[in-house]
Amino acid sequence: MHYRELGRSGLSVSEIGYGAWGIGEANWVGATREESLRALNRAVDLGVNLIDTARGYGESERLVGEVVRARAGDGVLVATKVPPKNGVWPAADGTDPADAFPGEHIRASLETSLAASGLDHFDVLQFHVWNDEWLGRGDWLETVTELKREGKIRLFGVSVNDHAPGSAVALVRSGAVDSVQVIYNVFDQSPADVLLPACREHGVGVIVRVALDEGGLTGRITADTTFPEGDWRNRYFRGDRRAEVERRVAAIVADLGIGQDEIAEHALRFVLSHPAVSTVIPGMRSVRNVERNTAVGDGRPLTAEQLAVLAKHRWQRDFYS
Repeated sequence: MHYRELGRSGLSVSEIGYGAWGIGEANWVGATREESLRALNRAVDLGVNLIDTARGYGESERLVGEVVRARAGDGVLVATKVPPKNGVWPAADGTDPADAFPGEHIRASLETSLAASGLDHFDVLQFHVWNDEWLGRGDWLETVTELKREGKIRLFGVSVNDHAPGSAVALVRSGAVDSVQVIYNVFDQSPADVLLPACREHGVGVIVRVALDEGGLTGRITADTTFPEGDWRNRYFRGDRRAEVERRVAAIVADLGIGQDEIAEHALRFVLSHPAVSTVIPGMRSVRNVERNTAVGDGRPLTAEQLAVLAKHRWQRDFYS
């Protein structure tokens, strides 16, 4: 496993991190405690040293804490998230920061996460939504600073609103944030326009989520794919989107001259080829997924020719209609 600096934080993180949303059974159907624990432990065995969870991920924090406590000598870093107090995703324009992230809510959420995980601190505390209108307003920054001073968190980050990388550019430039977590993949390349260059310029770490487009870039989604009742992917791949994904993946495979089973590897390498990216955190609910994805964290980027091919496969979608 290769490691990269998380911005200017002084922390070194594995190129492949662990996205722990799927193991919490909050929105993904089929996760089990036993397999989740096996997957988490196997990831640490293979060099993964960053696990990303959240207060809103069901049992995820509890499972992550169990593994990290048992493996205290492995130096695993844990990032979690504070949900907005008003429960609004994404953060709407005109929202008062006192409604979304008042100081007492940030602190209470953190204490709940610490109790659930059994940890004495988190390495990264992230707001689960963000709006640049909040800069210079509210008491969120004062609270974050106090929590750092108390040793309850090491770094402060935000999880950038889905498919809206422009919503955190001013924050990055302000110097108030240590890391951002953002959706970036072959289909949604928009973070590379402004956000990622700004992060590199200002020394802000970049944690990439949804690098495999929730499964769309694995080659396993077809027009006939079905998901269990209650699984959130029924919304993500609604309408004719599954058929469109199948067509677009076939075009990528043909243009790169690779096998269908190689698309996930190339999708992860695409993300890691950007110099601003610190780590990518695919969801890994099984040992098989862990072993397949961690093998990509070997420090080998795609070639300039491959990146030029993939640049042509950018896909603008409406996720909110």
